[in-house]
Amino acid sequence: MAANTGGGSDGMEVSPHAHAIAAYGETLALVHYAEVASVRALAELGRSALREAQRDGVRGMASDMELRSVAAEAAGLARRTDRRLQADIDHALTIVDEYPTVFAAWEGRRITRDHVDVVVKAGTGLPDEVRGEFEIAAIAVCERDIATRVKPALRALAERLHERTFTDRHHDAAAGRCVRVSHGADGMSDLIATVPTVIAVGMLDRLTQMGQSVKDARAAGADAGAGADAVGADELADTRTMDQLRADILGDLVLGGAPVVDPTYGTDRAGGLGAIRARVQVAVTAETLMGRDENPAEAVGGALIDADTARELAGQVSEWDRIFIDPVTRTPVEIDTYRPTASMKKLLMARDQHCRFPGCRRAAIRCELDHTIDYALGGHTHIFNLAHLCQRHHSMKQFTKWEVRQVGGGVLEWTSPLGRIYREDVPIPAVCFTIDTADPPPDAALGGPPPGEAAPF
Repeated sequence: MAANTGGGSDGMEVSPHAHAIAAYGETLALVHYAEVASVRALAELGRSALREAQRDGVRGMASDMELRSVAAEAAGLARRTDRRLQADIDHALTIVDEYPTVFAAWEGRRITRDHVDVVVKAGTGLPDEVRGEFEIAAIAVCERDIATRVKPALRALAERLHERTFTDRHHDAAAGRCVRVSHGADGMSDLIATVPTVIAVGMLDRLTQMGQSVKDARAAGADAGAGADAVGADELADTRTMDQLRADILGDLVLGGAPVVDPTYGTDRAGGLGAIRARVQVAVTAETLMGRDENPAEAVGGALIDADTARELAGQVSEWDRIFIDPVTRTPVEIDTYRPTASMKKLLMARDQHCRFPGCRRAAIRCELDHTIDYALGGHTHIFNLAHLCQRHHSMKQFTKWEVRQVGGGVLEWTSPLGRIYREDVPIPAVCFTIDTADPPPDAALGGPPPGEAAPF
């Protein structure tokens, strides 16, 4: 096209996107230099924390507390969680101190940040004696292709250089087995189990065999129903896919079955593993329970569940915790007793919802109740001197220079070792009601649910 020619002295065709591409290239350069500087700064932050902790020869818990404190300070600047910041500090220390050749190649733009992360992951566990050789060979591999395509080659390279056998390393890796949950959208979550491969494959195989048995029984029942009773055939209809069957069977096994490792199996005493049942705290409005709306309920910890599931759960519980909401502030009303009662604990769990350190969202059900002013120092045991803290931030409050005070209404004000102040407001209530009457009847607490009531169960 004539409009795209003549842009250069040699008459070569000029792309209409040349300016935008050039601008993007400049942006990539800026991002690169910023990322390099950020990793270098995070690594120095980690070194500073370790130097301070080791200044007087301390080790172990004191060193970790100093790193936690520094990570919390940096997290306040970055407006991120301190756990994530500490993980970033650890990763930066690994890149800068343990992979200096790779870091230099990244700084010189021979490889990308994605390459760096892939190299570090592949080199996990390599002994110090061969890491230098691994770095040089890994950089050569990374220069040939994008990060996602070099992973197999880097794993093979690390395997060749490793002095320990795969079996030995697997025994160590198996110590990191765990189960975790990642909440998604539309009332769904991913349950992730990190287990030895043979266990994972065996679990999938057994679930598949069980699912196939269900499908076979379904087909047999449908054939029988077709020849005898059409209504019975309709009742036997089961259209679940194999994926759905595996998921349903897994849920049945975990929630309803006793583990084979149960040391109490075959005994009469109470409290065995087979008696353990899942515990989920749900906050739901009265309108949803009565079917007047289909708004989702909240499973404390951050996930939403659909109204039908909430109503089904509600129909199975024998105990309800009724929490009254202040009509003005929309926060739970204080229960003032000398010692924490069950009611106080439940009220505080509904108020806090999660750990009250800025940015932390560890569910209250997984936290500890902490006296803001220590009980041994004269702090009282009442609502406005108690708050949920996870074990990490509870111990950090005890063993570092972070300070906290309650300024009223359950609001916490944290002061960092450098004097910065962070305000942790009361979380937004999980449920909120519109008050139809100006004043609830005096005996409302003795009768049915009054206006301004939340009902977690």
